[in-house]
Amino acid sequence: MTIVVAGATGLAGSAIVRAYEKTGKEVIGINRSICDLLDRDATIDFIKKAKPAIVIDAAAKVGGIGANNAYPVEFLADNLRIQSNLMEAAHAADVEKFIFLGSSCIYPRDCAQPIKEEYLLTGPLEETNSAYAIAKIAGIELIKSFRKEYDRKWISLMPTNLYGPNDNFDEFASHVPAALMRKFHEAKINNEGEVVVWGTGTPRREFMHVDDMARACWYMLDQNVGGELINIGTGEDITIAEFAALMAKVVGYEGKIVYDSSKPDGTARKLLDVSKAHSFGWRHQIQLEDGLRQTYAWFVDALAKGEVRGY
Repeated sequence: MTIVVAGATGLAGSAIVRAYEKTGKEVIGINRSICDLLDRDATIDFIKKAKPAIVIDAAAKVGGIGANNAYPVEFLADNLRIQSNLMEAAHAADVEKFIFLGSSCIYPRDCAQPIKEEYLLTGPLEETNSAYAIAKIAGIELIKSFRKEYDRKWISLMPTNLYGPNDNFDEFASHVPAALMRKFHEAKINNEGEVVVWGTGTPRREFMHVDDMARACWYMLDQNVGGELINIGTGEDITIAEFAALMAKVVGYEGKIVYDSSKPDGTARKLLDVSKAHSFGWRHQIQLEDGLRQTYAWFVDALAKGEVRGY
């Protein structure tokens, strides 16, 4: 059985490739050098030739608040093209199973916590990443449409904030875990007295190791989950200030942490309700501090080899 993973060199995609390779299955990873997913015809041709039984869409243009604010056209248009091209290609190749990976940012900014799947489209989005969120919502709707019109057994999973090996550590485009790991590491190496963190430190966030997300993909493919989207997370959250303090501890930084309240906080709280995933028997396994320590060990080793993306 052949499995195609789109976005295979990214944070999510590389973890999925690792998980499937351990099972002995044939895994074909797609990155830009192999197939440009923005090119519809090239994508259809590639998938038809590969003839996979499963396609997992972990490909996306991603980034933090700064990148989302600066490039909303790219975050909307590129992500729409990537996911629609890949789904059209999978349909043309009669792919049996397809997983679309969304994002927890699809949910309304001010919805009740923890966030249930049915809260989708019940209120305004967080403006700082609305373009990306709208693209992901369109992907969820396209999965539903393929199920309805063509009886495809395809599913959508909504991971929470992920961290782990092969994350993007670019200063401008990275998410919170990678951005803070880089900040604290550099501050430790350079003996800096303080580290400045965006916002007030009060928002609460949920963080999950990417290997847990990869296991969820493998697990849910074998479940009769139906057409509903499923949240994938830990069900546990932490303030940004608490997370920053934990990151400093993991990295070994002993200086001062300063918060720049002139920078946006984003959503006040974002915690997924994962009771649906739990009802199918899946639960996360990696605790936050353990996962951060494992990731930092990978980061230090990869940095020495010049293999850290965005660095």
